[in-house]
Amino acid sequence: MNRLGINRLGQESSPYLRQHADNPVAWWPWGEDAFREARERDVPVLLSVGYSTCHWCHVMAHESFEDAATAEYMNAHFVNVKVDREERPDVDAVYMAATQALTGQGGWPMTVFLTPGGAPFYAGTYFPPRDGHGLPSFTRVMASVERAWREERPKLLGNAEALTEHVREASRPRVAEGEVDAGLLERAVGNLRRVFDEALGGFGGAPKFPAPTTLDFLLTQPTGRLMALHTLRRMLAGGLHDQLGGGFHRYSVDEAWRVPHFEKMLYDNAQLTRTLLRAYQLSGDPAFAGAARGTLEYLRREMLSPDGGFSSAQDADTGGVEGLTFTWTPAEVRDVLGDADGELLCRHLGIADPGNFLDPHRPEVGRRSVPFVALPVPDLALDLRQTESEVAAHLDALKARLLAARAQRPQPGTDDKVLTSWNGLALAAFADAARILREPEYLEVARRNAAFIENRLALPDGTLRHTWGGGQARVEGLMEDHALYALGLVALFQAGGDLTHLHRARALWEVVRRDFWNEDAGVFMASGGRAETLLARQAPGFDSAVLSENAAGALLALWMHSHFADDEAEGMARRTVNAFRSDMLAAAGGFGGLWQAAAFLHAPHTEVAIIGTPDERAPLEEVAAGVFLPFAALAFTEAGGDLPVLQDRPGDGRGYVCLHHTCDLPTTEPRVFRAQLDRVAGGGR
Repeated sequence: MNRLGINRLGQESSPYLRQHADNPVAWWPWGEDAFREARERDVPVLLSVGYSTCHWCHVMAHESFEDAATAEYMNAHFVNVKVDREERPDVDAVYMAATQALTGQGGWPMTVFLTPGGAPFYAGTYFPPRDGHGLPSFTRVMASVERAWREERPKLLGNAEALTEHVREASRPRVAEGEVDAGLLERAVGNLRRVFDEALGGFGGAPKFPAPTTLDFLLTQPTGRLMALHTLRRMLAGGLHDQLGGGFHRYSVDEAWRVPHFEKMLYDNAQLTRTLLRAYQLSGDPAFAGAARGTLEYLRREMLSPDGGFSSAQDADTGGVEGLTFTWTPAEVRDVLGDADGELLCRHLGIADPGNFLDPHRPEVGRRSVPFVALPVPDLALDLRQTESEVAAHLDALKARLLAARAQRPQPGTDDKVLTSWNGLALAAFADAARILREPEYLEVARRNAAFIENRLALPDGTLRHTWGGGQARVEGLMEDHALYALGLVALFQAGGDLTHLHRARALWEVVRRDFWNEDAGVFMASGGRAETLLARQAPGFDSAVLSENAAGALLALWMHSHFADDEAEGMARRTVNAFRSDMLAAAGGFGGLWQAAAFLHAPHTEVAIIGTPDERAPLEEVAAGVFLPFAALAFTEAGGDLPVLQDRPGDGRGYVCLHHTCDLPTTEPRVFRAQLDRVAGGGR
C-alpha cells in the first residue's frame, strides 16, 4: 500500500479512532506528523471530529468514510485527521468555535478544513453522500475546497487568518465586570422561569436536555425548587429515563421526554444521580431515591470495570439500528411475559402499535415503542382492584423479567476509555449516595474509583492524565480533569471521613491554581501551560454537558475556603464569578455551575462535624443524611485533624453545627442535632 493509503488508527487507545481503523481513508491521529505531511504534500488537512457513541458520526462513516471512491478522493487531495472529541476536548473546543462562527451552529460529526498550519477556513457538521435536504454532498464540498486551494489560495488563506483571529478574540478571557450580589441569583431564577415548560418540565422546547447543573442550582433556591422537582418527576416518567435498566439517555427528541436519543453518557448519569439525591433530601419523595439507586446500579452493572474505572459512554445504535436494544413491540413483550402480564406492562409503559420511534436510516425494522410511564400505578390499582403497593411490586417483577430478556439481545457498544474528569463526576455521585442513602457498598465503589485514578492516571508530580485506554494513560491533564476529580474527592471525604482524600483534593487545587489560573483576567483556563499549543486557549464559563471549567474551579476554590479557611481561594472564586456576571445575568440556561458558585458565595458559612468511631457517628450521620446542606463543610471522621472544625474536639460521637464560626453546643442526641441542622438549613424539608 502506498503512503497515501495507510490508515494509522489501529494502534490508538481511543475506541472511536479504532472504529475507523478499517476505513479505506488514510486517517492520521491528531499530531504534528499529520501537519508535517500536509506541508510536504502542500494540501489542506481534513479534520473530522466525533465520538464513539454518536449516531450521526456512524451514519457519515457508513455513507462516506467506508466508501472506496470517497476515500480515494480524500486521500488524494487531503491529509485526513480523525479526532475523538472526548479524548481531545481541547482540540474539539477550538475548532467547534470556528465551526459555530462560520455556520451559526455546531455538533458532531464536525468537519473542518485546515491549512497545514492548523488554521481553519471552512467547516460544517454532517455532510450527506448526495445533495439533499438543503445540504451539499460531502464530495461536492471536498471538490469546492480542493479547487479553492488550487485556484484561490490567497483569498482562502485570508479567510483562514480572519477566522483564526476571531476564534482567538472570542477565546480571550475578559477582565471581571462587576460585583456579584443576591440580585444575580434572583435574575437567574427569573430568566429560567420565562423559558420553563410548566406542563412538561424542562426549559424551552424540543429537543430537551436534562441540564443537571441548572437543576442543581434551582434546588438551592427556594423560589426555583418547584421547577426543578417538577422537571425531574416528568423526566422520570419519560423514555429519557430507562424504565427497565435504570439510568438516562442523552436527551429527548420531543418536548414530553418520551423519545430519547439513545446514547447513555457517564457524565449525564453521574450528575443526575447527585441531582436526584438532592431532590430526595429536599422533598422526601422516595421516587427520587429509587431513581438514584437505579442509575447507580446501571453504572455498576454496565459501566464499571473490574479495576474500578468507569467507561465513558454507550452507543445509541445496536447493529446499525438506533435504539434497537431499548425499544419493543407489544408482541415482543407478550412473548416474554405472556398475554395477561404482557398487556398489563404494555399499558403501564405505553408500548403500543404502531410505536413511537422509527430509525429513518433503517425503516425496514419498523416502528417500535420506547417504554415510558403511560398509565401510573394508582390508575392501574383502581382498574385491578389491588393496592398500589401490590401493583407496584408486580410491575417491578415484570420489568425485571423484561430487562433479563433485553440483556439477551445484542447490546450497544461501550466506549471503555476512562476519562479522569467524568470519573470525578461518578466518584462524587457514589460518594454522595453512600452518605445520603446510607449504603456502604456505594462508598466502596467510590474508594476503588479514587484508587484507580491515583494508580493509573496520576503522575509522580501530582498532576493527572486525561484518559486511560489500551493499558496506557494519555493526553496532558486538562483543567476539567484536575477540578472535577478534586470535587469528587471532596465528596468522598464528606462521605467517608478519610482526611487523605481531602488533602489530595487540596493538592490538586494547588495544581489548578498554578497551572490553570489566569491572574490578569481572574478566570481559569481550560488547558494549562504544559499542554499542546493550539490556536487559542479558552476559559469557558458556559456549561456544556458538564460543569464548565470556570464553574468547577470556582466551586473547588469555595470548598477549599470552607474546609481550610483559604481566603485567597475564596477571592479567586469571587473574581471568577464576577468575570462572567453579564453573561449570567442575561442567560436563560447554561450557567448552572457558575450560578451554584454565586449561591455558594452568598450562603452562610456552615460547618458540620461528627467526630468518633463509625458506630458512634452513625445515629447523627443518619440524621444529617436527611438534611439538604449543599454548601456546608461536612467532616464526619474518627478523630480530630488539621481542619478548623476538627481541632481540639474529642472523638466520642458528638456532633458540632457551626454558623459563621459560632457553634451550637455539641450533642450526641439525634433530635437535638436535627433541630440544629434545620436551623442552618433554613428548616430543611
